[in-house]
Amino acid sequence: MAQQPMYQKIAEDLRKRIELGATLVSPSDGPVIPAPMPLEPGQLPAALRPGSQLPTELELCDVYAASRNTIRDAIKRLISQGLVETRQGQGTYVTQAIDPFVTVLADPAVGVGVGEGGATYLSQVSAEHRKPRVTPPRVEVQAPPEVIARRLRVSQSTQVVSRHELRYIDDVPWSMQTSFYPMEFITRGATRLLVAEDIEGGAVHYLGTAIGLDQFGYRDWITVRSPNLNEQMFFGISHEAMVFENFRTAFDQDKKPMRVTVTVFPTDRNQFIVNVGDVPDPRYDEDPE
Repeated sequence: MAQQPMYQKIAEDLRKRIELGATLVSPSDGPVIPAPMPLEPGQLPAALRPGSQLPTELELCDVYAASRNTIRDAIKRLISQGLVETRQGQGTYVTQAIDPFVTVLADPAVGVGVGEGGATYLSQVSAEHRKPRVTPPRVEVQAPPEVIARRLRVSQSTQVVSRHELRYIDDVPWSMQTSFYPMEFITRGATRLLVAEDIEGGAVHYLGTAIGLDQFGYRDWITVRSPNLNEQMFFGISHEAMVFENFRTAFDQDKKPMRVTVTVFPTDRNQFIVNVGDVPDPRYDEDPE
């Protein structure tokens, strides 16, 4: 069996110390974390608490008797796992522990999931006894980016209405969502899409009552990518972190695209469940009978 690269061994050792530090802040009855790699006394704390600063690259080189490139590869691995973050001119820090929010990607016939209206988001989060908040939408009329035009099946020379919201859970930035609608909906009478305020009951319900469009289904297309500068600043994440990007294309009763909603989720605070068929609710936090 191939030997584990040195940078992975170092990253694993630091991960154990970070996880041990998290248990000291929020004790739990979870699984026992194996002891970190033994080192000379005083070289590195056994537990690295959330918010604490890691030693410098040169100090870690001495601790692990490794090259600077090896240490950098180990740090990059920890960053990709959301365990540490680099701050320009300050150093590398253990990230604050965030309780992930689990979104169920449900069948539209029985429920709604990622990328739906503000009312659904608020009810989902509140059901888990957490505090949700959604900013008033920023509304723009614009030429659609190619990726949106293709999904809406409109020309890039046409215009669309976009509604952009920022979402928080427990005052932590959780997701960014932008919905795009064909301009023809406005001319047909759905003028509230242009108003920069929440639409009571959600945009899907409003389109049904205003112009007779019913959402009969949707397709989710989820990818993972690096964040742009705006997303880094809003979510407070490193450029080496990753985000989920979900494109939800909704279809009307004639199977024509009626809306494209793009939602961006940082990977360190979001998880997803996909249910197929009539399955019970997840109860992974309960002890087996």
